[in-house]
Amino acid sequence: MTEATTIFPSNPLSTAPTIHYQVAMPKPQSHLFEVTLQVKNWSKSILNLKMPVWTPGSYLIREYAKHLQDFWVDTGKDNRRHSLSWRKLSKNHWQIDTEDSAEITIHYRVFANELSVRTNHLDATHGYFNGAALFLFIPEWEKQPIQVTILPPKSDWRIVTPLPLIPGDINTFEAKDFDTLVDSPFEIGYHQLHEFEVQGKPHQLAIWGKGNANPNKMVEDIKKIIEVEAQLYGGLPYERYVFLLHLSSSGFGGLEHKNSCSLNYSRFGFRAKDKYNRFMQLVAHEFFHLWNIKRIRPKSLDKLNYEQENYTTSLWFCEGTTSYYDLIIPLRAGIYDAKTFLEGLSKDITRLQTTPGRLIQHLSECSFDTWIKLYRRDANSDNCQISYYLKGELVSLLLDLLIRKRHSNQRSIDDVMHLMWQQFGAWEIGFTPQHLRDAFESVADMDLSHFFHHYVDGTTELPFDEYLEPFGLKLIGIRDEEAPPYLGAIAKTEHGQDIIKFVEANSPARMAGIDPGDQLLAINGWRVTAEQLCDRLKDYQVDDTIEITVFHEDELRTLPVTLAQSPPTRYQIVQLENPTEDQKRNFAGWLG
Repeated sequence: MTEATTIFPSNPLSTAPTIHYQVAMPKPQSHLFEVTLQVKNWSKSILNLKMPVWTPGSYLIREYAKHLQDFWVDTGKDNRRHSLSWRKLSKNHWQIDTEDSAEITIHYRVFANELSVRTNHLDATHGYFNGAALFLFIPEWEKQPIQVTILPPKSDWRIVTPLPLIPGDINTFEAKDFDTLVDSPFEIGYHQLHEFEVQGKPHQLAIWGKGNANPNKMVEDIKKIIEVEAQLYGGLPYERYVFLLHLSSSGFGGLEHKNSCSLNYSRFGFRAKDKYNRFMQLVAHEFFHLWNIKRIRPKSLDKLNYEQENYTTSLWFCEGTTSYYDLIIPLRAGIYDAKTFLEGLSKDITRLQTTPGRLIQHLSECSFDTWIKLYRRDANSDNCQISYYLKGELVSLLLDLLIRKRHSNQRSIDDVMHLMWQQFGAWEIGFTPQHLRDAFESVADMDLSHFFHHYVDGTTELPFDEYLEPFGLKLIGIRDEEAPPYLGAIAKTEHGQDIIKFVEANSPARMAGIDPGDQLLAINGWRVTAEQLCDRLKDYQVDDTIEITVFHEDELRTLPVTLAQSPPTRYQIVQLENPTEDQKRNFAGWLG
């Protein structure tokens, strides 16, 4: 490594380099992928290489370069290999002096021991990686085709990826450009592989790990989900699709790709009906993304910048509307019934209505600020922010009900999705927030400026009853009859101390001056633990003033707190007692 200087290449020449990656894992138990990048036909004295700092679909700067080590470079100049000098210019930028060599070989290792859908994982049973977390790119040559050769550590390790295999080459695949490489995860190792067809197109389900999954049932239900979603959009826009499923101890997550998805689920989460339903919702969600965001995508995500945040205000639609569909698609597929659907919707409404941040952050803002908020939670997060997945789902619900009521179920949010597909997704043209609103207004055949102003760009409470009533439903808030008076603080025991972890905005605890991080000691002079707090509060009545003693930054404080009425702890959608015939027809048209 030599002293850093800043030299950037001039405009690329017409003669393009060839780019070939080799990924080896000779000692998988070390968790180290060994990566070799061979660049041929290079014609510059400087070669710049950069590593992505995030991956599409997971909106957080993850600094993948932190796992890269043992970087070195050589060349085959004069038929002899010798090392080349290089320097690091920033956290993810390496620069090589090529000595006018046409062939440069870069070697590095990547530590891979984080089992998630957005990172890399390598052990004695498999290797899994995402392109953004493993591969470097050459600025100005991101559109160049890239070949990837996999060297498994054992002959019986199998390879699954959505990338096509190059005929005649062993374990060698081709991506048409770097975007495609990033969008094509690899699963290599010991896994079950189930192949099936839907609408004449091949699909693969690769399952790594052990658990209580029933692959045959899973495949049949996945096929139903594919059929329902294909019917909505009028076909399947790919030649082959791959589902990669990791069974882990307690994992949950998914990451969408254009022709595949990665799923992580609890290994014993398939026998109980509610847990199995949750898994099928995850499948429905990630599969729906092959249209909504991978092809129907915001204009601001049309050309991805892998080195910094990519801002959009439309994730409420890309993720939130998809979350609405991941509830309703299994219903349409016959995997569960309308009662289960409404129970799931009630749980999500409960999550929103018990999050104080819904009154602070609006949908457009939480989408824009996802890079610094959604995945970077702290003790005040619930007070100041919401999830665009969650509120976006419920705003999509209201828009669907609005359209259905206005057009007697002859139109719905399905028509919005189909219109967005025809205008933008099928052509892969990015949409703007105005385009999105225009699509909803076109299908609804009305001006939705009031709706968007209050519920997308504002923090007005969502009027659930107004939209549910035409379908013979209403929302009720339920208080736990045995709940204690309202304090507004949550405590947990950590390392033998009882610590206040969350204090709700405008709650009695907040007004009294109790803060997250305080150590809970006593109520009215009597010692209390985090585990005892709820029961001890039941000894008092609403409007009682009690004294809570805490250590605040090592200072002993005794604070008077006036307890209040507990808010509803959950919300439930229920049927109206005497629904009209119109309400019954509307309900049947919506949920069957």
